[in-house]
Order: sequence, then structure tokens, then C-alpha cells
Amino acid sequence: MPGASDTALIESYLQHLQTQRKLSGHTLENYQRDLVQLGEFAREYKHPSLASLSTFDLRRVAAQLHARGMSPSSIARKLSAWRGFFGWMAIHHGLTANPTEGVKPPKRAKALPKALGVDDAVKLVSSKPPDENAPSDQQAREPLQTLCNLAMFELLYSSGLRVSELTSLDIHYFQSREHSSNAWIDLNAAELTVTGKGGKRRTVPIGTAALEAMRAWLLHREKLLGSSKSPDAHALFVTSRGRRITPRAVQQRIKDHARAIGIPADVHPHMLRHSFASHLLQSSGDLRAVQEMLGHASIASTQVYTSLDFQRLAQVYDAAHPRARRRGSGG
Repeated sequence: MPGASDTALIESYLQHLQTQRKLSGHTLENYQRDLVQLGEFAREYKHPSLASLSTFDLRRVAAQLHARGMSPSSIARKLSAWRGFFGWMAIHHGLTANPTEGVKPPKRAKALPKALGVDDAVKLVSSKPPDENAPSDQQAREPLQTLCNLAMFELLYSSGLRVSELTSLDIHYFQSREHSSNAWIDLNAAELTVTGKGGKRRTVPIGTAALEAMRAWLLHREKLLGSSKSPDAHALFVTSRGRRITPRAVQQRIKDHARAIGIPADVHPHMLRHSFASHLLQSSGDLRAVQEMLGHASIASTQVYTSLDFQRLAQVYDAAHPRARRRGSGG
């Protein structure tokens, strides 16, 4: 426990929080616990009181807590509690400097992007809904939405597009007073051009399966436009009302499609972009090429997929290596 003077200061500060800031009893207990713990660190570092702690000491405390396995968010909460206490000390007890100033918690680990396995990704983009896996006479009457969906999903996985890039695609390049294309396809060259973040334009290849799916869709697309004078007559993907499809509609369609074909993951369009990058990197190992196709300004953004790849290899190792598995007593 901290010394008597520190105990009195802590109690006075908590009283201030209760009366002035109307904090709950639970929050006050957390503040008290954090301040008492800081007092224990002060004693460990041979300081006579909390007021004698320096910025160096607070950095050392944060590092020590992190080494013990405390999460960055918990350390950030403690630093916030201590910062408030020392700020109050400066106002009411003449503390000359707040030792928490400039002390930052450890960076939070960046969550890895979620990617589908290869089998699930292929199943997602190539499978028709169950009620459309029918004999050839019924396949001839495939709903236009299914053709549109399969073309969109194949293209997301084939070319690693963002959903906004997908929905901005035109059937070819247009330039007029009414409309100037930001993104378009070139089936003859088997490539597409999109304008990504920061207005950065890039051209990426289109895979064979995606080309076939798009050609099947384009055979019937004009049936939904109604008129060549439609304001979205240039859009590659359109709704049943002949309007350019929105990112939100793509999100809902891919979610519904995944559920219909039995993929348990919460699938969204960006997951196919992650899957594209992860699977391409696993196969090629060419980080620079993946960076260019994704349109990342910095290769650091692309390097996260090397972590995904290592994670997959680690899982394979844990499952397959004889010295990585726990054996039963009779093994």
C-alpha cells in the first residue's frame, strides 16, 4: 500500500471524482485500484511518494505491465487514471509536472484481415444457389440476378477489387460531357482499370473464370436497362431496375449467397479481396506484385498478408508435425 500521505491524497481525489464528476461506484473502485497499484510501483522504485515519480518511472511501469501480459487497452486505461490524478495534484497540491505526459501505452496489435480458405473461396464464387443447380432446361432460364452475382463475385476474387471499385466499373471506357469513366473493363485484353484510394489508377488482369462469368452476364445485362438512354447505361453491374448496383447491395447479396451455399463465415466483399491477396501471395511469394494489384501506396499495407500466410503455415505445422502435437499417455 502507498504511504499515509498518498492514501489521503487518493481518498481526496476519489471524493473529488464522486462529487464533481459523478462517477459510478464501479469506476471509482477501478481508479482506486489503479492508484494503489501505482503506489506499490513507487515503493518498488524506492520513491517516497507518488508525487516523486518521474516520466521515466511511468514509462517503466507501462513496460513492466506489458511484459506481464497486460493488454495495451488496459495499460491505456491505467495511464488515463494516473494522468487524471496527477493533473488534479497539479491544480490542488502544487505538483510542478505531470509525469504521465508523453507516456503512451504499447501499440495495439493490428487485427489480421479475415480471408477464406482456398476451397471456400472457390466454392463461394463458383456455386449457384441450391435451387438453381438444376437440369439444363432450367439452367437456360437462369435468373439475371444470379448471372450478375456470379460475375461480381468472380471479379472480386479474380482481381482483388474493393467493393467501391467493383460497383464503379463501366462496360468500357466512356468520355462525354455527361459521364467520364473512373473504372472500366477490357475483355479483349482480359484486364480492368479502376481508380482506387487517393485517386490512384491501376490496371489489373482478369482471370479466365471471371471472364467467362462476365461474358455470360453481358449476354443478358441489356434486358435490365430498358433503354439505351438509361442514366446508368454504361454501368457494368446493374440492378433489376437498371440502375448501377450499390456497394451495400453487393454486401447483402454476397452475405445471402454464402449463407445459401453453406459457408458458415460472415462473408463480406472485402473478405474476397483479402482472400485474393493471401492466396496469390501463398502461390507466388511476390509481395511487390500483390502490392501493385491491390493498389497499396505502401508495401507495409501488403505485408500484413505475410502474417496471414505464416498463420496458415503455423496451423499446418501444429496439426501435422509429430513433435507439435500432444500425445495421449499411451501414444
